[in-house]
Amino acid sequence: MSFPRPALRKVPQITAFFWIVKLLTTAMGEATSDFLVAKFNPYLAVFLGGVALAIALYIQFSVRKYNAWIYWFAVSMVAVFGTMAADGLHIQLHVPYIASTALFAIVLSAVFITWRKYEKTLSIHSINTRRREVFYWLTVLSTFALGTAAGDLTATTVGLGYFSAGLLFLGLILVPATTYSITRRHEVLWFWTAYVLTRPLGASFADWTSKSKSVGGLNYGDGHVAIVLAAIIFMFVAYLAISRRDIKT
Repeated sequence: MSFPRPALRKVPQITAFFWIVKLLTTAMGEATSDFLVAKFNPYLAVFLGGVALAIALYIQFSVRKYNAWIYWFAVSMVAVFGTMAADGLHIQLHVPYIASTALFAIVLSAVFITWRKYEKTLSIHSINTRRREVFYWLTVLSTFALGTAAGDLTATTVGLGYFSAGLLFLGLILVPATTYSITRRHEVLWFWTAYVLTRPLGASFADWTSKSKSVGGLNYGDGHVAIVLAAIIFMFVAYLAISRRDIKT
């Protein structure tokens, strides 16, 4: 199979805005997934989530260069569907969170190993061929599923609760952030470590905000939280699309 080379990079520059929007999409994906699965037939919700993800990725793969609207739409759909996939294993198939966390960790490791074997690098700065783009989005999907399972494992199975779990992952994500800022070494390792941790971090605080007080939440509701987060994401992406702050010049 041949993989034609896109003329330009298909991913944004890694700036503070990247991490802000990434964290917001993880929280939005959690709230949106929980709302859709609760309000509609869960199998239908997952199916529609998969269709939306397929459409988003089709558009992303169709363009020749990075576009903020298209890229973050794809990430948002991965956030929603990745959450559904991880939650579906537990809720519908009764797979324990510890087992699904281990499963998605193995899947992510397999993607990394295969990506490294064929491309010799895992750097986000090297996403300039179609095959590398495929590996990149497989990695993104795997990290969302893993992060969802790990967050639920920590909050429910371990019993920390949503807020305490959020604080735990906030502390953990400071490790790659501070280590790389000090050493400026092992950029790829610390980037993907932080990328995985943004998922349970955002999801934990989204659940804390939306869930009922009986389970330690603030009871604002999944739907309301999802709408507010989607609006904030829209504003950030609009700013990036206009300012082009995340495009290397």
